[in-house]
This record gives sequence, structure tokens and C-alpha cells, in this order.
Amino acid sequence: MPHIKGFIFDLDGVIVDTAKYHFEAWQRIARSLGADFDHKDNEQLKGVSRVRSLELILNWHNIQVSKEDFIRLLDQKNKDYLALITDMDASEQLPDVSRVLAFLKGHHQKVAVGSASKNARPILEKIQLLNQFDAVVDGTNVTKAKPDPEVFLQAAEQIGVGADHCVVFEDAQAGIQAAKAAGMIAIGIGSADVLKEADHVFANFTEIDNAFLNQIINTK
Repeated sequence: MPHIKGFIFDLDGVIVDTAKYHFEAWQRIARSLGADFDHKDNEQLKGVSRVRSLELILNWHNIQVSKEDFIRLLDQKNKDYLALITDMDASEQLPDVSRVLAFLKGHHQKVAVGSASKNARPILEKIQLLNQFDAVVDGTNVTKAKPDPEVFLQAAEQIGVGADHCVVFEDAQAGIQAAKAAGMIAIGIGSADVLKEADHVFANFTEIDNAFLNQIINTK
């Protein structure tokens, strides 16, 4: 019997590239506070919750705001982000995601999404992948942000697969650390220089062939 029985996908940067939309929304918030926000800053927010992201931006610029303004800024960021993703469609699926999903489902693997995003379900619906997953665990279901493993452990529980029988696809260092903390195999999607703690790293899914997936499924 195959050892691996479940695969958990992060959303942003793995299934779909929403980083550009997050960047623009956070940039608007930073500028409203009289602060700069560039792509290097945005990289540090990968896999980080919205609350923690705003805390970091404020800390970087030594800006203090009231609790009320903090909540207002969070709400404004989300409104801006949702407006930016309104026209997303299936064309925004990252290359070969659908092929990998089809292969895994064809080999009786359970598949889930484990994401910090509170908008995972509407995004998956827009790109026509929501019904391809057996479970979706996102920022509305968890209280602890990556690198805490809560999101992946919940996803494993929802698909009925033990953590040591799961593989995670992640593009952020915090996500790789969360997967390892959960006792799962961590496959990095992105730069090997950044995702050094991953068990395997690929630039994107086009580099992951079916033979490799079959090998991972049958890992002892």
C-alpha cells in the first residue's frame, strides 16, 4: 500500500499567483500612512496572516495606530484586495496545477488546501478549482499563523489522513517550516535559495513530472 495518502496545497504562489494583488493592496495601505512598500517588503509577507502583515508594516516604519484604525486598515486592505481579484478566472491557475491535481486524484490521493488567506474559497471558485479539493482550510478556520502547523494539521484531519502520510506544496519559508513541524513531506515551489528547509524544491509544477509524483506517493 502507498505510504502517502494526502497532498495539501498552499494557495497563494502555489495554485494561483495572487501576490501581485496583495502587493498592490498593501502598497495602497502603506501609502495612506505615508510609508513606502516595495516588492522586497511584500516577499516578507508571504504566508503571513493579514493581522501580522499589518503589524510588520507598522513596525518597519515605527507607525502607531489606535485599535480602531488598525481594524479599519485591515478592512480596507481586504476591500481593496477583493476589488482587485474581481475579474480572476480559470486562466489564472498556475501552469500544470490542474494536471497535478488530476494525477493525484487518479491515484486515489486526498487533496486539500491549507492557506492563511481568508479568501481561499472565493478565489478557488473564481479559478474553477474549488470542487477539485476534498477540503479547504483557510484563515477563517485557524487561529495560529504559519510557521505554526495548525492549518496543515487541520487539513490532514479533514481529509482523514495522518500527518505522517501527507505532502505539502508551499512557496513560503514559513509554510515549509509549518509542514516540517507537522511531520509532513515539504515540497517547495519557488527558489531553492529561499526554501532551503524543503525536502524537494521546484520552480513550478511544470518541473514536477508524473514519475516524481508516483515516486513520492510510494515513499516508504
